[in-house]
Amino acid sequence: MKQFSVILITLAAWLFAANSFAHQLSTGYITLNSSPNQHQYSGHWQVSITDLEQQIALDINNDKQITWAEVKAKRSSISNFVYANLQLTQQQQECTLSTAGAYQLDYHFNQPYLVMPLLFNCASQSAINLNYSAFFNTDSNHKAIVNINDVARVFSATDAQQRFDLNQSSYRSTFNQYVYQGILHIWIGIDHILFLIALLLTCVLTRSAAQWQAISSKKQIIKHTAWIVTAFTLAHSITLTATAMNVLSPNSRWVELGIAISVLFAALNNVWPLVLRLGWLTFAFGLLHGMGFASVLAELGLSSNYQLLSILAFNIGVELGQLSILIIALPLLISIRHYQWYNKWLMPVGSFAIALIALQWSLERF
Repeated sequence: MKQFSVILITLAAWLFAANSFAHQLSTGYITLNSSPNQHQYSGHWQVSITDLEQQIALDINNDKQITWAEVKAKRSSISNFVYANLQLTQQQQECTLSTAGAYQLDYHFNQPYLVMPLLFNCASQSAINLNYSAFFNTDSNHKAIVNINDVARVFSATDAQQRFDLNQSSYRSTFNQYVYQGILHIWIGIDHILFLIALLLTCVLTRSAAQWQAISSKKQIIKHTAWIVTAFTLAHSITLTATAMNVLSPNSRWVELGIAISVLFAALNNVWPLVLRLGWLTFAFGLLHGMGFASVLAELGLSSNYQLLSILAFNIGVELGQLSILIIALPLLISIRHYQWYNKWLMPVGSFAIALIALQWSLERF
């Protein structure tokens, strides 16, 4: 029983952290394109208004409502913030940065973002180095998705300076980069992780006499799990590809809501089972998750020279990310499936905790 208490406390702490992480994760977006002679790089930096408020007091009258007039009034402070946290260098010489131009407003996942113009003037056509340091002092989980001439990278607190050699883009570097982005998205995509865990919690159990009981055969567990994972993989691969190729154009708000509802249903179905054969249901929900994956790929941008390779590599990355979770979770669940406290307490309590988080997401995204 002591072991059960430790596991339950650990799960509760992880779920609390996951809930906080899901709502505090901040992301910035930088897009730059070079001029024909590659001496100039022009584009924009999109920053969450919430993140920016933590660095610059935008709410001038302290009424807890940030207006467009207040943002424009802080133009000088915002420009200084850009200069201090964004540097482009070439052969150890800093490229001149200008932030002249009109501000715009955009939205990512229903959150307002300030779009700030950028113009870098460099001395030559050689490789460039981008140094990004914004928000890491207040949020170590902050990420910046940077796209320069269709070469996408993710900047983080541990990877804040990266080199772009735009004249040496190849299929190998493109493949490696998009595989990495796919893996990274799974690891930071708490909604996808919780959906997978909700499904795995009952993969080691079977329903008999209105009760959950452990499956004795490991072979049967692996077979059952493989079917569910395959259905999910096939489904999200279809919609990820179709959406990335603009065959489908779903509304991102409804997709995000649908993903939250899929997590909610999968978790509640563990507590009050309505569907015991999860293959087709997982396939249906996988279609929604694939559209969600595609929205991330759209933010990254597709390589202009290797579009299909970019989609394939990102999809492979997603699968590798899922596989890493499966390799950790499934052996653990197999090892504890015969304990009564697992099917009577840990599985339903864990499922209900996931359901509460998913319910909050659903209400926020509605």
